[in-house]
Amino acid sequence: MGLEIERKFLVIGDNWKSLAKGILYRQGYLNLDKSRTVRVRIIDQKGILTVKGKSIGASRLEYEYDIPLSDAQEMLDQLCEKPIIEKYRYTIPFQGFFWEVDEFLGDNKGLIVAEIELKAENEVFKKPDWIGQEVTGEVEYYNSSLSQKPFKTWS
Repeated sequence: MGLEIERKFLVIGDNWKSLAKGILYRQGYLNLDKSRTVRVRIIDQKGILTVKGKSIGASRLEYEYDIPLSDAQEMLDQLCEKPIIEKYRYTIPFQGFFWEVDEFLGDNKGLIVAEIELKAENEVFKKPDWIGQEVTGEVEYYNSSLSQKPFKTWS
């Protein structure tokens, strides 16, 4: 069983951007049921299929599998809900943890969020000065939600 424990925050300013190189992610959703999602992702030249369970607090089940790049591309083009999520991901080390900062493109341009994966929900960590408001559990910030209601449509 794969368990993901993750907290999500908004990002303040752009000091973080010089700390890592961004990698382009393209992802789409085959299933957007509230109790589980099925995602197809292309990272650089690698295809990945991910199945995630319902979030309970900052935790949820997660399973990931490599798939052929051509299959991932075909699924993104022909089977996934639109719009496809496109973003640059920056992985930034800070005091023993890795922060993943997502700078969204396309219909979600202007949204920048950071996530930290933990071993336990109550694990203590320090926040870099570019970390803002916590949005863990706020459904509108889930990538699956952004594919249905992009950031550009928010009031």
